[in-house]
Amino acid sequence: MTKMTREIDGLDRIGEMSFDALAEEANEVRLRINRFRVALGRYFVDKQRLIDLMTISAVAQEPLLLVGPPGTAKSDLVLKFKDALGLEATDYFEYMLTRFTEPSEVLGPIDINLLREGRYVRRERGKLPTACLVFLDEIFKSNSAILNSLLTIINERKFYQDGVPQPVKLKILFAATNEIPEQTELGALKDRFCLKAACRSVGDDRFTDLIDAGLALQTHRDLNQRPWAEAHASLGDFLKAHRYLSMLMGRRERNARGELVGDREVYFKDDILREFRRVLKTLVREDKVFVSDRKIIKLYRLLRTRAWVLHGGNVERQDLELLSYLGETREEIDLLESKVPKLLGLSTDGGSVS
Repeated sequence: MTKMTREIDGLDRIGEMSFDALAEEANEVRLRINRFRVALGRYFVDKQRLIDLMTISAVAQEPLLLVGPPGTAKSDLVLKFKDALGLEATDYFEYMLTRFTEPSEVLGPIDINLLREGRYVRRERGKLPTACLVFLDEIFKSNSAILNSLLTIINERKFYQDGVPQPVKLKILFAATNEIPEQTELGALKDRFCLKAACRSVGDDRFTDLIDAGLALQTHRDLNQRPWAEAHASLGDFLKAHRYLSMLMGRRERNARGELVGDREVYFKDDILREFRRVLKTLVREDKVFVSDRKIIKLYRLLRTRAWVLHGGNVERQDLELLSYLGETREEIDLLESKVPKLLGLSTDGGSVS
């Protein structure tokens, strides 16, 4: 049995682990994931906030959209994240989409031999359906044929082979765009990304730091070095964390008074829940931010994930800063990033979300 086969079998077995087995490992898994995000942040200038957000999204298995002009490290963030996870080439897929991109470039070419038999089957090996981590650059430039497939893949984690639904291996999805278009037909795709974060230039504020980091990066490239691939956490750790939190959020247990309570009563106290609701209502009323019912549920899970990853406990006021990333347009993204911390009475110094 090869090393790759053993690793794949190991990942598959995570989906069969019991809650008790996961709970025994949960604290060590959380510590490894935190070492991962902090260590990765050392190889960027002023990008820890984004790396934290990528980490939280990866544990929650929720797609994340990075928004910013060229040259602001969007692709580099994803590539180093992938390297730091120690992923094999077969577990990763990236593609820059254009309106001319064919579905075969993303999903795999049609098998000609099977087509002669009247079957419409794609050879998906090495393409999106077989990758655990996917990065789609300029995602909104995709044409309608790819758009329809992406919606199904993101929402249902499946695509169709010869008319039959087939599961994809996708666990972590990052996408990037230079700008967010306003076309109505892209509304469904935009809504799939609960969180959208701005990736900005840091040259004005961290000029010399940027030069030093850029020189170090070029040296690593020239010498074919990847010091950020430090193996602090693996894809298996992220999958264990996701399964553990999913099972934890679905549990009901008795409190000290013998009452049967669920996740919200235990980990999301009433005062924080009121703050959550207040900020959402303010953003909807004052800034016309669109927050669907589906997004509210996703936000709850993301807030719980953030709380567990960053401090291992109940959802706290600082966790609600995640609402800064609800913007649907570039203007909303910029507005909420400054407004939400003020609504919560939090610092806006641009530091880490931890």
